[in-house]
Amino acid sequence: MAQHTPPKPQYVAGVMGWPVQHSLSPKLHGYWLNHYEIQGRYDHLPVEPENLEHALHSLFLNGYAGCNLTLPHKTAAMDYIDHLTDTAKEIGAVNTIVVQDDGRLLGDNTDAYGFIKSLDAQCPDWHTHIKHALIIGAGGAAKAVIYGLKQHGITHITVANRTLDKAKDLSPNACTLKDIAPHIAQADLLVNTTSLGMTGQPDLDIDLSSAKKTLIVSDIVYTPRQTPLLQHAEKQGLHTVEGIDMLLYQAVPGFKYWFGITPEVTADLKNFILDEVKDT
Repeated sequence: MAQHTPPKPQYVAGVMGWPVQHSLSPKLHGYWLNHYEIQGRYDHLPVEPENLEHALHSLFLNGYAGCNLTLPHKTAAMDYIDHLTDTAKEIGAVNTIVVQDDGRLLGDNTDAYGFIKSLDAQCPDWHTHIKHALIIGAGGAAKAVIYGLKQHGITHITVANRTLDKAKDLSPNACTLKDIAPHIAQADLLVNTTSLGMTGQPDLDIDLSSAKKTLIVSDIVYTPRQTPLLQHAEKQGLHTVEGIDMLLYQAVPGFKYWFGITPEVTADLKNFILDEVKDT
């Protein structure tokens, strides 16, 4: 049922999670709001899991144009959204919510878009020679990466994970991390979708010595900017793709939804966000 229209003194969006204060999204969207001289705001929205349904249904009445979702809400929110895009349905998670004029909620997932755009930005000819992709991890990020690759015609995808059953849920071609070596030798693209290698987490310990010289190595982790995996790949002379661009590009569709402008990902923006990462 449509709700009464609340007053909207300015465009307002935010990022909803628990915890959420660590999120860089307010800095990122704040940069664009300032750059495009938009009278708007992008907030941290700390919401405990048991309060998620109420918080989502309160967005309209509180004047929000929408929000991003981060952990632990990306999957649970699907039960409370009126309409899901095909992308969100396929990935099985939502990271972007749009409050429509009648108060109903649209749920989208922009992670696949962000990942593909990161490849385009750092390795423009990536699609010309990739036939076999090796994905490390079997969580939500892996689902988004796999979806994005399949949309671009990459169907030979192997998933490597600590537990084999979870990897098999995403691809019939699956292996455990300890059995990854022969798959590295065959891969044209390797993507780490786990938190391994992130600041404060154990390194992703894999040997790239058998890799093709044309292997592209991507890591969605962006703290640190040069993860141990990417450092190892560079020492092998392999092309690398940093995680920071996925963070920036996945935010573009949401900003357009809420504020009406398609923002640019520029070198100045990247440096601004990387400076914020250093200070955290």
